[in-house]
Amino acid sequence: MCKKILPSISLYIHIPWCIKKCPYCDFNSHAVKAELPEKRYIDALLQDLSLDLTRFIVRQPIETIFIGGGTPSLFSPEAIDRLLCGIRRQTRLAENAEITLEANPGTFESGKFAEFRAIGINRLSIGVQSFNDAQLKKLGRVHSAAEAIQSAEIAQRVGFSNFNLDLMFGLPEISGYSSLSDIRTAIDINPTHISFYQLTLEPNTYFHKFPPQLPGEESIFAGQMQCQALLESAGYWQYEISAYSKLGAQCRHNRNYWQFGDYLGIGAGAHGKMSLALPFEVYRSVKPKSPELYMHTLGEEKPVLCEADNLPIEFAMNHFRLKEGFTEVHYRAATGLSLDSLQPGLEQCIAQGLVDFTDGHYRCSEHGWNFLDTILEKFIR
Repeated sequence: MCKKILPSISLYIHIPWCIKKCPYCDFNSHAVKAELPEKRYIDALLQDLSLDLTRFIVRQPIETIFIGGGTPSLFSPEAIDRLLCGIRRQTRLAENAEITLEANPGTFESGKFAEFRAIGINRLSIGVQSFNDAQLKKLGRVHSAAEAIQSAEIAQRVGFSNFNLDLMFGLPEISGYSSLSDIRTAIDINPTHISFYQLTLEPNTYFHKFPPQLPGEESIFAGQMQCQALLESAGYWQYEISAYSKLGAQCRHNRNYWQFGDYLGIGAGAHGKMSLALPFEVYRSVKPKSPELYMHTLGEEKPVLCEADNLPIEFAMNHFRLKEGFTEVHYRAATGLSLDSLQPGLEQCIAQGLVDFTDGHYRCSEHGWNFLDTILEKFIR
């Protein structure tokens, strides 16, 4: 049995409330209907963290924290400060820890950016989705294009040198609209990171029940290629399927997910993955989705032991999202398994031109990059 040698872990924190549930959103989010229970929820998060730190015998420093939702920027800076202070009392943070907060561009949230920066948030992820007012209305967003631009300007002005803009493509058909315009606007704003992902009609969403008129697949693909070329020409390198960054500005938290690293997940509906000993003691945890149930049943859920036979496909599902690929050494370190456990999937992918093997790295080919589902099929047993 291989002892875990990966040195660090991440912490994901879920704050599930938002002003309004977007019609495409399948995340665990709940529209605010009353006063936010900030104190009770922060108390629960800190208790949840304490239980997980003990349960998983965590001794490594926390390298990254990602506070997602929902819209966590709805919480007051005072509440987020109490959360971060409580985390620091319970565990060690790396000296250069990346601490990200998701935020919406509305005036209410962006007005708090300076205070969030002052309490230790050093990276923002701003949920823009589009800079077109007609698209924003169709997407159910509560901000305008002007507010989105203003929020990014505020982030820069108050000292956020590292921030992400979320944008979508394959959006409902509107005369004269193009995702290229959104990308041009984002490039002019000059963030360090851009997330650019396709709108999908997920089950249990309003859009799935009442689907909008979307462009055809060929049109979506052609537009995506144009936008990717524009991003590359502007110095944004695509390092993951939907993530583009300037040099040195990759999201370290998300990279840890895609590298099959370990992370604690606290908050309503949060997921976690921790490896105590490889390959036979890898655990997944899921917290209750209901905020009230979560706050009332802390510690009652039990982590689920992952079958060692499932680790190869889980590793492939994550790592093939990264353009850099992986080495045999990384595979062994992340799973405790020999590379034989990824065969014959790797051989089939290489033979079909879906995966390249160069300089000791297995990575998607340019062709395979656009057919990730086909690649993953090769590893399903």
